[in-house]
Amino acid sequence: MSYAVLGTGIVGRTVAAKLASLGHEVVIGTRDPAATLARTEPDAMGNPPFGQWHAEHRQVRLATFAEAAAAGETIVNATAGGQSIEVLLAAGARNLSGKVLIDIANPLDFSAGMPPTLDPVNTDSLGERIQRAFPDAMVVKTLNTMNCFVMVDPARVAGEHTVFVSGDDTGAKKAVTALLGSFGWPESSVIDLGDISSARGAEMLLPIWLRLYGTFGHGDFNFHVQGARPGV
Repeated sequence: MSYAVLGTGIVGRTVAAKLASLGHEVVIGTRDPAATLARTEPDAMGNPPFGQWHAEHRQVRLATFAEAAAAGETIVNATAGGQSIEVLLAAGARNLSGKVLIDIANPLDFSAGMPPTLDPVNTDSLGERIQRAFPDAMVVKTLNTMNCFVMVDPARVAGEHTVFVSGDDTGAKKAVTALLGSFGWPESSVIDLGDISSARGAEMLLPIWLRLYGTFGHGDFNFHVQGARPGV
């Protein structure tokens, strides 16, 4: 299977590396590949520049958003939520048409400082906005409720915990559930929340996740569901 991971930050890198380790063909999309490789300073989160990571992951190709989306059979949106629609437009609706689009981004709004709020929230979601903007893609919201290291290695968190999927297309959700299984998520840990409007609930977990991150100083925790009551 070939995957296009849109976004060169730590989330995109981590997911791309995992996919490549599983034997998939992976291309990462960015706005300007030359500029991305030319950066020598750590990013805003203190992560090494992309070029340093890429030197250790030569099997992952770097391309423009449009080139990556054209090459990938499945698309992963690992961009900052506030830029996701813009990036996907740059990737091209034609290159997304008929493909599963895995949305792991969150619509974090930093305009009022830290901690960020959500925009949209409650009556809409980023997942829904992406599906409306690209009706010929099959959007599945998942993995947005945890840090990227837990996404690809759920055993980092002890015990049973949960990952959610939301989307309108049953076949797309089954394909994503199978991919999650290859990441180490047992099928029993995957909860199908329903259609893409249920992404609102998954995205609204982010404020409490961010507060927990601030309290514990790390993101190695995840939500556990017992019966109908979510806990941590």
